[in-house]
Amino acid sequence: MSVKFDEKSRVFFMETQNTEYQIKINEIGMVLHTYYGKSVGCCDMGYLIKEIDRGFSGNPYEYRNKRGISSDTLPQEYSTDGAGDYRISAVSVSLANGSRTLDLRYKGHEITTGRTNPEGLPYVREQEDKVDTLRLVLEDKVAGLEVTLSYQVFEAKDIISRFAVIKNGSGEAVFLNKAASACMDITGRDLDFIHFHGRHAMERLPERSRVGHEIHRIASKRGTSSHHNNPFVILCDKNTDEWHGDSYGVMLMYSGEHAEEIERDQAGTVRVVTGINDEHFCWKLEDGEEFVTPEAILAYTDKGLSELSFLFHRIIRDNVCPKEFRNVKRPVLINNWEGTYFDFDDEKITGIIDSAKEAGCEMFVLDDGWFGKRDDDHAGLGDWVVNRQKLKNGIEQLADHTDSLGMKFGLWFEPEMVNEDSDLFRKHPEWALSDPDRKPVMGRDQLVLDMSRNEVVDYLYESMSEILKSAKISYIKWDFNRSLSNVFSGKYPVDRQGEVSHRFVLGTYSLMERLREAFPDIMIEGCSGGGGRFDAGILFYSPQIWCSDNTEAINRLRIQKGTSYGYPVSTMGSHVSASPNHQTGREVPLMTRAIVAMAGTFGYELDPRQFSDEEKAMVREQIDTFNRHYDLIQRGRYYRLSDDEDEKYYTSWGFVSEDKEEALLNLVVTDMRANPEIIYVRMNGLDPAGIYVVDDVISSYDKASKPENAFFSGAALMNAGYAFDPLFGSYPSIQIHFRKTV
Repeated sequence: MSVKFDEKSRVFFMETQNTEYQIKINEIGMVLHTYYGKSVGCCDMGYLIKEIDRGFSGNPYEYRNKRGISSDTLPQEYSTDGAGDYRISAVSVSLANGSRTLDLRYKGHEITTGRTNPEGLPYVREQEDKVDTLRLVLEDKVAGLEVTLSYQVFEAKDIISRFAVIKNGSGEAVFLNKAASACMDITGRDLDFIHFHGRHAMERLPERSRVGHEIHRIASKRGTSSHHNNPFVILCDKNTDEWHGDSYGVMLMYSGEHAEEIERDQAGTVRVVTGINDEHFCWKLEDGEEFVTPEAILAYTDKGLSELSFLFHRIIRDNVCPKEFRNVKRPVLINNWEGTYFDFDDEKITGIIDSAKEAGCEMFVLDDGWFGKRDDDHAGLGDWVVNRQKLKNGIEQLADHTDSLGMKFGLWFEPEMVNEDSDLFRKHPEWALSDPDRKPVMGRDQLVLDMSRNEVVDYLYESMSEILKSAKISYIKWDFNRSLSNVFSGKYPVDRQGEVSHRFVLGTYSLMERLREAFPDIMIEGCSGGGGRFDAGILFYSPQIWCSDNTEAINRLRIQKGTSYGYPVSTMGSHVSASPNHQTGREVPLMTRAIVAMAGTFGYELDPRQFSDEEKAMVREQIDTFNRHYDLIQRGRYYRLSDDEDEKYYTSWGFVSEDKEEALLNLVVTDMRANPEIIYVRMNGLDPAGIYVVDDVISSYDKASKPENAFFSGAALMNAGYAFDPLFGSYPSIQIHFRKTV
């Protein structure tokens, strides 16, 4: 098995193909994290712990005369509050007698084949992988609490996932003030950390900083994972780059308020804790009840950031996203939102569908405005019935017409929202989250439904199901267009209001799960004003997420690159939109827009009736190119080939098939220069002994062409790079396909 326990040393060894994770139980039952990194042959790494007396770091009572042993300096596996560890805690409680002390010690363990799933929450699926599980039971006998740390080891994929189950056996109710999913202490490393910040329309921008002695906190208190701080962080050596160096990835599978906290302590140990944000969280745990935390995904490599990204790409693609869509070709879609906004009727939509078919699109998605009294964003949310004044023939006719053309039909929903001007709100105002006797904060002139109520989830399931049954619908775009505020539920008493934010997320997951079970062939694309809920929790139910509301290609280069550190391109909804772009006013060539959008799920977000004959031909070429390279783009290894300095001039990225038989090299010049420097891009992941030839080129520059009789060794392309001929024009681009001949 990939999980072993040595009785003599009292060490747990969790081994993957290239990594090793160790936990040690000391003589008084303290559960210590001693190692996570490259395989060390099951050597007991407890020798790394040095007993040094540090002033003002107290000692467990059993060690009152051994002042070198302190909870405040030992590397903890799941840190607690109130028992002498003054660093970031993973769990904090208020006991019935008012005490806030929790001191967890080893009680027992179980090692099994296969995994146990966290009820009601997303998780890393087993699929065809061999998975071994360690359930490590900790207890505080005085408090009457028990914590089970569950570790799932995906040996072949170099991934460990973990979550915690907290059980109250005290005989009285207690309150969880904090319940993190994972805690890890890394000793002997001077580390950087990378997190992914942003805002609406500019999400997941990487920011790299030194881990100092202050506490770094990356968090969301917006009710969702948010545009602003993604629940994914990287810890890496200060010299780690794309191709070399140690790096650790920590990704929380959660779509609500989260916090990632990083601290370097007085002795130089770096602690990272990830889980539900405790700022709005307080969970009343009755005697005998359990609380299950979200699952966290851990990965380590000594081969740089590119390899770390690959580990996450593979596990998300193969084990997180719904298996029904893992190997299914996703259609190239066109969405009408930026083409029409709310201004459409049957005739206009039918014309768009017909034009989209002529251009080669494979799916049409009808966005916001088809339901209720929905002529703008001030009314109608919650009323999931077709607006027959706007669509006189209903959804059925549009779906049937789309189907008759050999295309699929998709539909937009925003289930968790409601307008005050809606039949639903007039009937059930208590279903909206809001404080008693207070006017609520509004966002996009809409309120948020109380998803912690079963009756709300039932209503949404039934009303959405009626629509989905009524027509040939293959796809749902699931939107969420505001942050949460006034998070108060009339369903719960005063001492349970701190549960509402988390129960909201559980309600959303429940609705998604029910719809997936009832309509397994309908694919869900997640969305929250674009990328405001781009996380592994949503990807458990939805194989792709609209990457950003910002469809402007040059901005998208940064957004998609940042997203790629943790998430595969197969999950990134990315479309070609109109030029000039409606958000930035920038004009970008149609081919450049397409090459950028091909680093994602690919589609169009515009009115195809506006295409000229020349543009229609170009769109058909783009769709044909994407479909020809679909497997390479969606399942090949993705490489970031330009760094921050390069990107003052150009951005480059590439794909290489797993068998190294083909590769796709992409380049967009973002700063055109007279008398330009030659651009050399070193590729990666090729067979160094292989011989590659260019067999396909597309470019926004009409004089770019495929080089004749040009053969390159893989070693040459990786060590010296590909030399590009100068490109000209506004934001020129080129995509080159290589095929191995020998």
